[in-house]
Amino acid sequence: MTIVSTAIGLVVDFRWYIIAALVVVYSAKGYAEYRRLRAFNGPFLAQWTDLWLAKAAFGTNQCGALADVCANYGSIARVGLNTLVTTSPDLIIRMSAARSGYSKGDWYAGTRIPPGQDNIFSQQDDEKLARRRAQMADGFSGKTNPSLEPTIDKHVCSLVNLLRSKYISTTESFRPVDMARKIGFYAMDVITDLAFGKPYGNLENDKDMYDYIQLTEAMIPVVVRMSAIPVLRTLFQTEWISKALFPSDTSEAGIGRLLGIAKKQVSQRYANKNIDHQDMISSFIAHGLTETDLVAESVMQILAGGETPATGFRSTLLFIITNPRVYATLQKEIDNALKTDGMISRPVVKDREWRQLEYLQAVVREGLRLCPPVTGLLSKVSPAGGDEFVVDGERVFIPGGTNIGWACWGMYRDKAVFGEDSELYRPERWLEEQNQDKLERMRKVVDLNFGYGKYYCLGRQVALSEMHKGVFELFRNFDLEIVNPARPWKSQNLGSWIQREMLVRVTERK
Repeated sequence: MTIVSTAIGLVVDFRWYIIAALVVVYSAKGYAEYRRLRAFNGPFLAQWTDLWLAKAAFGTNQCGALADVCANYGSIARVGLNTLVTTSPDLIIRMSAARSGYSKGDWYAGTRIPPGQDNIFSQQDDEKLARRRAQMADGFSGKTNPSLEPTIDKHVCSLVNLLRSKYISTTESFRPVDMARKIGFYAMDVITDLAFGKPYGNLENDKDMYDYIQLTEAMIPVVVRMSAIPVLRTLFQTEWISKALFPSDTSEAGIGRLLGIAKKQVSQRYANKNIDHQDMISSFIAHGLTETDLVAESVMQILAGGETPATGFRSTLLFIITNPRVYATLQKEIDNALKTDGMISRPVVKDREWRQLEYLQAVVREGLRLCPPVTGLLSKVSPAGGDEFVVDGERVFIPGGTNIGWACWGMYRDKAVFGEDSELYRPERWLEEQNQDKLERMRKVVDLNFGYGKYYCLGRQVALSEMHKGVFELFRNFDLEIVNPARPWKSQNLGSWIQREMLVRVTERK
């Protein structure tokens, strides 16, 4: 007790010296970090602290804030003590190349769910990531997983049937439908059916079963924000803190409930792993994933594989029905295809068939350009010895250990890549461009929505199939118009998109 009292007394007596020492240490560290990245401009706060990054992360337009920084300070700009962002697609491609010295940065550590358990998205070790990708790749392949396209087709039909049975408006009856919500149901049913061999039945019941979509919408912004802010990320991934803060899998709400459902479903399938199922989870088990691995991968599949295709689908649909020229051109292409004997299958267009429809593909690609589904930093970390890169005509040195994220909102509006009207939704740009090198560059840049190189998204073809089939079948079957053009939806960007209340009037096509 005497020792404790003496220690407390010393702290009190020398408190100002202690405070002064802490200030000096913090200032010295801050100055060292400032000098390390002093070649890169950015907001004043970002030169000395992570407060600017925290403000952007907790705002409602994170992707716009990052784009504005690059617009004001250059295509590589500083947004934190050790964080840069870029609108340069060449740098993003360089960082993601198979043999680059870059690796995933600590931003990804914040996406470990549960904390401490890596998944294919959070894994920062390139060798471990390559092994996990090899284990999971076949599950996303239609060749070894023949149920992929029929499963998607089944839920396209469910979406069409739901609209036809409950939401058709006539001159006597007005039944507006929240298409943002129904598309969310569609995407969640697809990914849960593909992942577990059974959908949650959102479309069948016209309800957010298990509150999964609500939980996902609540959880993704938390994950993305925690990932963006270094101090929060570190705290959340510290074992004893995460155990205290992270909800139990027996919780009735939030991420705990999401984790509990995933554990239950994986446990059931693992207990019957010898039964011949032709779905993703069977493929993953066959390739050596443990039950613990499957739980982590399942949660990430739901969070990423449900919401991101839904975002691309919703955004593209909104762009179409608010642009009469685009609507008419797309409708004409669909109608002409339907009039050509043997070109389009029923009840759902096949993948090989929509790939023949140039304007449909341009419509979706342009939607992904103007509203990229994944807008978090996705930071990569530079190699230990640093890296030299030419940006805005000047060669710059990026010190080793620097986190570099992307500002995709700005990158996809780059006039040098997409033309002077880059802010405009104009699918024709993909069909009119005569310079094949420029067209190929445009495509390569937009494809960065699905990653590149060693970080290429395994679910790309599934997502594209969901979107193209969904768009085609809506316009094959219905006429659509937005209810309130002055406020077509509620949309926020919190590092990911939250899109709600997209009210649409649906009528049968004549």
